[in-house]
Amino acid sequence: MKVVKNYLYNAFYQVFILLVPLITTPYLSRVLGPTGVGINSYTNSIIQYFILFGSIGINLYGNRQIAFVRDNREKLTQTFYEIFILRIITILLAYFAFEIFVMSVDKYQIYYLAQSVSIIAAAFDISWFFMGVENFAVTVFRNLIIKIITLVSIFTLVKSTDDLVIYILILSLSLLLGNMTLFPSLHKYIGRFSLRKINVRQHILPSLILFIPQIATQVYLVLNKTMLGSMVSVQSAGFFDQSDKMIKMVLAVVTATGTVMLPHVANAYANGEHERTRHYLYKSFNFVTSLSVPMMFGLIAVTPKFVPLFFSNEFIQVIPIMMIESVVIVLIAWSNVIGTQFLLPTKRTNQFTISVVLGAIVNLVVNIPLIFMYGAIGASIATVISELTVTLYQLFVIRKIVNYRSLFIDVNKYLFAGTIMFLTVFILDGYLPSNWLMILIEIMLGIIVYVLMLIVFKVKIVDDLKKIIK
Repeated sequence: MKVVKNYLYNAFYQVFILLVPLITTPYLSRVLGPTGVGINSYTNSIIQYFILFGSIGINLYGNRQIAFVRDNREKLTQTFYEIFILRIITILLAYFAFEIFVMSVDKYQIYYLAQSVSIIAAAFDISWFFMGVENFAVTVFRNLIIKIITLVSIFTLVKSTDDLVIYILILSLSLLLGNMTLFPSLHKYIGRFSLRKINVRQHILPSLILFIPQIATQVYLVLNKTMLGSMVSVQSAGFFDQSDKMIKMVLAVVTATGTVMLPHVANAYANGEHERTRHYLYKSFNFVTSLSVPMMFGLIAVTPKFVPLFFSNEFIQVIPIMMIESVVIVLIAWSNVIGTQFLLPTKRTNQFTISVVLGAIVNLVVNIPLIFMYGAIGASIATVISELTVTLYQLFVIRKIVNYRSLFIDVNKYLFAGTIMFLTVFILDGYLPSNWLMILIEIMLGIIVYVLMLIVFKVKIVDDLKKIIK
């Protein structure tokens, strides 16, 4: 039950941190327009590179290392401070590099400076610690007030395109304040530390090893927006970013299992329980498939009606982008289970690294011609191709470790149920008027049809859920 509880906490947290842009997007799309949204998207994509290089893989590495020593208070204290001090140093170096960058550009300087508060915020991000000790509640509740203040600030202070800098500052400062609120909860887990015993250097190499896959991951998460902004226009970057926000919102519910299961599997693996780690893999894979399939089909079905209502008619070009990009929901769900929940905690870091590096290379190679020919639609196609590459390679490397039949149990049933749900909603969508009530009816009908199909097909997860409820 602890895993289920932590999953719910983390799913709520992941959705919650995306909730501010979700709630504000319809308003901001109309106030800032495609150009304002595009400038924010493009400049933020550049800032993410500095945050990435300043973090050097510490989020994944810190989560795992804390999970390894969480039962020993003295080791836990020392490990936390060593990793935290390392992060402070690397973020300072990244900010120095940013200062050099911002002096060398002659466009969007004021926006870059406003975005740079996020780099400082990254130095104080200790969510990896609480994820390592499997306390997901604190990250949810500590940020609640900050997010509410953020929402109020946006609707109060952002009134026109002239307020773009204010909007960026609100988001950046909310990250900083949100991260700072986590520190008061540390005293429950760690004690005083001796500076003489601190050995930061021992963490540099292993965190750098995990940094390589994060670089590659960031390439096909952010590079699309950077390339669109440079090769096409900031408006195209904005269109792709709007689609990406919705996909990430849906994915947050699915990939929340990765953050929850990583310390759980790492702890089991450290205790030599290898069969148990495979059992976790099968369970997680089945669970995320059951969620990601209907989410993919459902989003594709309602997108034509959803986009103009949510983003406004100025963002009609988002429709085909989002429909294509929806395919990655299932692909990322699978690669998240295999990579984050199995390869990383079982110390198969090299295989995980190769998978995301391959994805990044494929993304870069196919992005250039596809963006040149099709703009933002090409970027969405490139994203699907790169995620497919990652997933296929990870499935290949675990072929001798796992039983594919156990891994893909009921997948065909989920896909068939999802297809029936999609056809039902898509056909109905053509007859219903375009408003929020109709979209809600379509979503509810889709859920009912999908669940009924799972019961009819007697999928295993239905029995598992009955046991959890009991």
